[in-house]
Amino acid sequence: MLERMRRFGRELTGRNSGVLIGHLVDQLDATLDAVGTVRAVAAGQLSTAEGRAQVGDLEDVGDGARRALIHDLSRTLAAPIDREDLFRLSRSVDDVLDNLRDLAREFDLFEVSGEPLMAEPLGNVADGVAALRDAVECLLDAPEHASLRAAEAKKNDVRASYQHALAELLTDGQQVTPELLRRRELLRRVDVTGLRLAEAADALADGAIKRSH
Repeated sequence: MLERMRRFGRELTGRNSGVLIGHLVDQLDATLDAVGTVRAVAAGQLSTAEGRAQVGDLEDVGDGARRALIHDLSRTLAAPIDREDLFRLSRSVDDVLDNLRDLAREFDLFEVSGEPLMAEPLGNVADGVAALRDAVECLLDAPEHASLRAAEAKKNDVRASYQHALAELLTDGQQVTPELLRRRELLRRVDVTGLRLAEAADALADGAIKRSH
């Protein structure tokens, strides 16, 4: 009888963890799609109006996944990592998606139809989000690897690529124009997105390390 209860408890915990991790993966998938959309706008492959609308829709998807996670977390006895860290992780992923929404909106408001200097920084954001998604999935089958994958997500080189792009934008003797200032603000938004991504990776790493002890 006792063994059956223990087995039921393990199965229940596994199911609950799977549901919560599924919500996080949905949130990260929406974020990955948003990065892809903004990259298309920056490359001039998608109009700013279309990009803004698409990222807005993806933000709604991400918000829905976050609401579902919060709802299920409040009804769950056991979580894959510490509840506070799980909530902090979801909130930071939401911050990444919010900044991508703002970036798409600013492209449209500033009437900047493309920005080639964003190719590398946005590529690094995409790599970081993908690594974070992999780290979250590790929590189910290989939790011992989650903190390592989270560290890879944090080491995304967004800040360095932003600095290089900014240095290229602000060349010596270049006249300061409204267009230049708008482009600088767009690049700064990518840098902030990278900072929020690092915070998400830290939250996951903290939770994974606590779980291993």
